[in-house]
Amino acid sequence: MPDPDRAEDLAEFVSLLDGLRSWAGMPSYRTLAKRVGPLMRPARAVSTSTVVDAFKSGRRRLDLDLVVAIVRALGVDEPGTARWREACIKVHGLAKSGGPVGVFSQLPTDLATFTGRQEELARLIEAATHGRDGDAANAVVVSAIEGMAGVGKTQLAIHAAHELVRAGHFADMQLHVNLRGFDPEFPPADPSAVLEAFLRQLGVPAQQIPGSRDERAAMFRDRMRDRSALVLLDNAADEDQVRDLIPSGPACLVLITSRRSLAGLDGASPHMIGAFSEAESLSLLMRIAGRERVTAEPEAAARIVEYCDRLPLALALAAARLRSRPAWSLQELADRLRAGQLDAIRAGGRAIRPVFDLSYRELTEPLRQVFRLLGHHTGPDFTPAMVAALVGIPTRQAEDALDSLQDENLIRHSAPGRYELHDLLRLLAAELAEAEPEPDPDGPRTRLATWAVATGHAAALAIGTPPFAGLPPEGSGKPVRFASYDEGLTWFDNERQNLTAIQRSAAQAGLHRLVWQLAIVQVEFRIVRYQFDDFLAVQQLALAAARASCDQAAEALMLSELGSVYWRMDRLDEAEDSCLRALQIYRTVVDPTREGTTLVEYGAVQAQRGNNERGVALFTQALDLLQGEDARRPRARALQNRGVLQQRLGHLTHAVADTRQALAIYRSLDDRRGQAVAIGNLAWFHLVDADLDSAFDLYREQQHIALLLTDTFLHADALFGIGETHATAGRFEEARHAWQEALRLFEHINHPRAAQAQQRLDATEPQWTIPWTPTDWAAPGAMETPGTATAPQREAGKEHEGGADKANNPGTCPLSPADRPASDPKTECRRRSATTAALGAIPRLFPRVPGQ
Repeated sequence: MPDPDRAEDLAEFVSLLDGLRSWAGMPSYRTLAKRVGPLMRPARAVSTSTVVDAFKSGRRRLDLDLVVAIVRALGVDEPGTARWREACIKVHGLAKSGGPVGVFSQLPTDLATFTGRQEELARLIEAATHGRDGDAANAVVVSAIEGMAGVGKTQLAIHAAHELVRAGHFADMQLHVNLRGFDPEFPPADPSAVLEAFLRQLGVPAQQIPGSRDERAAMFRDRMRDRSALVLLDNAADEDQVRDLIPSGPACLVLITSRRSLAGLDGASPHMIGAFSEAESLSLLMRIAGRERVTAEPEAAARIVEYCDRLPLALALAAARLRSRPAWSLQELADRLRAGQLDAIRAGGRAIRPVFDLSYRELTEPLRQVFRLLGHHTGPDFTPAMVAALVGIPTRQAEDALDSLQDENLIRHSAPGRYELHDLLRLLAAELAEAEPEPDPDGPRTRLATWAVATGHAAALAIGTPPFAGLPPEGSGKPVRFASYDEGLTWFDNERQNLTAIQRSAAQAGLHRLVWQLAIVQVEFRIVRYQFDDFLAVQQLALAAARASCDQAAEALMLSELGSVYWRMDRLDEAEDSCLRALQIYRTVVDPTREGTTLVEYGAVQAQRGNNERGVALFTQALDLLQGEDARRPRARALQNRGVLQQRLGHLTHAVADTRQALAIYRSLDDRRGQAVAIGNLAWFHLVDADLDSAFDLYREQQHIALLLTDTFLHADALFGIGETHATAGRFEEARHAWQEALRLFEHINHPRAAQAQQRLDATEPQWTIPWTPTDWAAPGAMETPGTATAPQREAGKEHEGGADKANNPGTCPLSPADRPASDPKTECRRRSATTAALGAIPRLFPRVPGQ
């Protein structure tokens, strides 16, 4: 007697039922119909044709009561009949689910809520309909749709398939299979079983299907050779699973979806799918939750999109939950998403967490560890070097791990050498890091912060910061070196936000010393880029850490640096308070060099308040303390800043002498930024003295250095000075051109001196009458804008003042008169300079140098 348990589908069951009839002596259908009728429940007459139909191949369903009666009529006992009954139920269930591997001969339903993806859809359809030119004309088109879990790969593939079929393409056949590459309940589908199911859908009798995978693949390719067919391979595990499921017919299209990269699949065109755009996200919310509800609360809708980070599945679940709760406002849902995070993204029996958990479980343990530890990093992105420090592995191993995680679509390649996590995956990583801590819970953050300080110190040295005692920190490994100024500056540009995030994380872990060191290595970079608004929080956190560590020297240093930031932000009361507190500590611990350095800072604050004589006294006091080789750089700053105030007070000879001494020190230190600032100040002094040729030369030298340093502020400052010099010479067209460029650069770094440049441009409009009344040089007056034009403070600006000494005593001028052109008399230059003076030019106070 045939074994009914062998039946894999309805066709095989019917074949086995026919074998049972042969086993029973091959009774005629008429005889069998007479036997079957009384065995039916209830008993009734059964026609011969009804019995004949039960033995026909190609049936989509069978009457279970009829089958049981036939089996009994053929002489099978009750236990055997029960087995046949169970086998019949099993094959009907498989038929309903698409067989043992979910193969269907029709496409899944296209969702009515499908939205967006117009560009991706157009590329898929273009590849399917026009991707057969040239050498590819005789090859099957294979499009691999890849992306992270929940990004909408399957729905895009289904929608594209329906669009193509509706347009008349691939009309012969459509095959669809869920390969279960990522399934919480079942293992990935066996390619050999999928091929068997494909062949049955193609009408191949079960007994003719070969046993081996290679033979089945060959038969599948042969049967598909002349067909215009679409094959949708959904949820693929890897390349090996799909390789034999691809037909060879050039009229066929294969659409594959996978969370994993299929880069190793020959002939496949990858289609990477990312998160929705803002507009697509809102459109999906409207389609599911209702347009009126979404448009009524635009701010809450934007928050929902933000919390879901534009991931289609997350948005769909959130919107479905909202739709099922008519009394909820969007604001309430947004609040629940913020509070519940991953667990709040659910609807009915569906949730986002199991989808992500499945991707994590599929990783090897080393990759799981890397993914988990990424949860300790809250910065916007990361590099292999950063991950190597975080995990405690070699950089090459970190590169391989990130490459593998990218293949799993758990991280994204955002830029060359840089990676990022989707916000929801970042939440998952953070939760996993907390749930599965390392043996040393603070180890990852300590390693990462140590790496950031050591690398930041190396980058700071590359951009001209003097070495700082105690850096790099112990345990930082092999010292990092940057080959050039540009490399160091680029590193800071790339890592600025990461450094802030790492500092916050280190503060949470109580890594006090690393917290304030992470601030100190950034000071010069922040000055170069004129980035102080967000640096204030960094410096405040550094001060709190220094105090928490009970390190007085560190506390005083952080107070001094905080005062420098306040000074540049024109918050003078707070700047003065910070400087005085630092001075008090330095005098207690007896550190004359640090005390002198802080006096320079305090003197700048007083100068900015307009207390020029007090400022000169403070800078002079600082110079008395700043002795020895280690004090050369702050000594140069003290000299240069005192020179600015000497010029304000009308002592141009002393101003030039101080500035030249400062320039000589900067040159001995190879401090190019210091040189550029000093040269710019000397250029201004030449302009005050009406030595226009020298002023031009010096401003152009300053501009050259600024370009070498890619220092936007210094470049703008030099252009501004060039404009001043042109205006003094009466060349207003050239002056306006220089000021326009200066304005553009000042605005680029959001510097308050942009207002000054704009004032120059407004005051020199061609239709305006320009006053040429002779006047002495005077401090800027009514033209100044509070908080903008008085900005030497912010990186030093340029404040034009007091030249009465020069005007009344021309013989005391220390600048060489030899280069003054005879056709441009000094007095006439002074007359023309009156316009510039009225507009308020500003000399530069030199910026703070970290650690000094």
